[in-house]
Amino acid sequence: METIKINHRKTRKMAINQAKKVIADGGVVLYPTDTLYGLGANIFDENALKKIYHLKKRSTKKPISVCVSNIEYISKIAYIDSVVMAKISRLLPGPFTILLKKKKGISDLLTAGSDKIGIRIPDNEICQKITEKFPITTSSANISGEETKNSPSEIINQLGVGVDLILDSGPLKFNKSSTVIDFTLNPPLVMRKGAGLEEYEKNIKHINY
Repeated sequence: METIKINHRKTRKMAINQAKKVIADGGVVLYPTDTLYGLGANIFDENALKKIYHLKKRSTKKPISVCVSNIEYISKIAYIDSVVMAKISRLLPGPFTILLKKKKGISDLLTAGSDKIGIRIPDNEICQKITEKFPITTSSANISGEETKNSPSEIINQLGVGVDLILDSGPLKFNKSSTVIDFTLNPPLVMRKGAGLEEYEKNIKHINY
């Protein structure tokens, strides 16, 4: 298990390149987002997905969200029209998880058999760079049902072995989960209140297209 402390641009670039390699090889990376630390694995690798569930001791009846690099990529894994695209473009990158109808080719293991997929674009350069080639999981780095810690050392103490690479960026901005919004419904429905909720309700929720 390797740890890279991200304290300047040179180590950031090295961390991103190493994370890409580990994930492409089927490994699991602990990485910072704009909310909590996440566990990243290739969403198109079933064995890697199983590692995430095992590491978190998470029921396969519970879905895992996906991190993508940009707004344009969303249409490759989910159905989205121009109206919804305009709305979520005001939210992402940011501390939100957007629920959309998934496209074929997305593992039922990832979505726990649901036809919906949760998508994030964190406001974090590391996340956006790591996911340039393919999406990764963005499940919070904790044992399911337990508190999510805000430092990699505490996280690893909780999780134990199983993480192949740790990207240590220090304490994060929010240290709370993202706000989950179901955009398959009209009007969209907030499914989980978290970081960014106040911004959404004040500036975006009531916009009509």
